[in-house]
Amino acid sequence: MTSPPPRGKHAGTIRRLRLQRDPGLPTGLTAYEVTSVAMPGDLDDYATPDLVVLPEAWDDDDNWLADPADVELAVEVISQSEKARDISRKSDWYGVAGVRSPLVMDPRQGSWALHTRPGDGSYQQSRPGKYGEAVSCRRVSP
Repeated sequence: MTSPPPRGKHAGTIRRLRLQRDPGLPTGLTAYEVTSVAMPGDLDDYATPDLVVLPEAWDDDDNWLADPADVELAVEVISQSEKARDISRKSDWYGVAGVRSPLVMDPRQGSWALHTRPGDGSYQQSRPGKYGEAVSCRRVSP
């Protein structure tokens, strides 16, 4: 059984984020949709964020799973049907995988949270914000 496609509000959030973010991406990075990220050490475990920023070299990569160490930003847009526990599980998964910065967006509340500084399976920092506020996604060394 496959998941249903995102609702308009969900897809619109991703579209608007791309319009705002794509022109500001550093040279050599680009945003991809429908790209899965591997859990290190477990080929059967992966996540497919709504949007993921990777090096442009991904264009020519034959692997079907991106290496979490290559992920500059993973964006998850919370669906109308998701519960709070599902939201925290998503950021926990990215923390265990070592993804540099997941951005969790919640169109239901018009809010977001940028998680940074992964370590020991979780994030050492989390910065909340509201739609309309700038999200700084500059690489922060651990």
